Amino acid sequence: MIEPSADDVDAIRELINIGVGRAAGMLNDITGCSIRLKVPSIQIVDLARFADGTKSDGDTPLSTVSLSFRGPMSGLAALVFPPESAAKLIILMTRENEESREMDAMRIETLKEVGNIIINAVMGSIANVLKQHLNYSLPDYQELGIWSLAKSLHTKVDDRVVIANAHFRIEETLIEGNILLILELGSMDTLIGSIHSVNS
Repeated sequence: MIEPSADDVDAIRELINIGVGRAAGMLNDITGCSIRLKVPSIQIVDLARFADGTKSDGDTPLSTVSLSFRGPMSGLAALVFPPESAAKLIILMTRENEESREMDAMRIETLKEVGNIIINAVMGSIANVLKQHLNYSLPDYQELGIWSLAKSLHTKVDDRVVIANAHFRIEETLIEGNILLILELGSMDTLIGSIHSVNS
């Protein structure tokens, strides 16, 4: 198993930033809002450390849009927001301003579509480096804690998790969330090998 170097981590962060930049452009076109997305930092940890690190947060429900992917790399990608951030995002995207904390079907679909655009743009950026096609599942919306998400994954403790802190600025309102890439065993090696090939 290849241990990512500082340069590898920077390269992966840049790939994610390319993806979220493309997603911001698409969301701008769809909504007419001024939307900027940026990932200032990422962490790469193994699944066991990730799961242990989430225990202290309890199991506070988070708004999670996720999809699985298969190909030369396999795993799960997720966009995760605290409930308040998710509600704020949806109000800004839909221009609705209801005080109810309950999300109706339309609001959930809105969040799923935003998640789908961002995740597919990020994975598309990564697939370009791999120079191979990835197959995706349909996006799924859940309200569950990170600890529950970690436990629900049919993965191994040696699998790697890329945790990308995402900053969304919509018409000067800052919203923070996380992009998670859970890479099955060997997928991180595949990604790093492809990055090295491009840079060699």
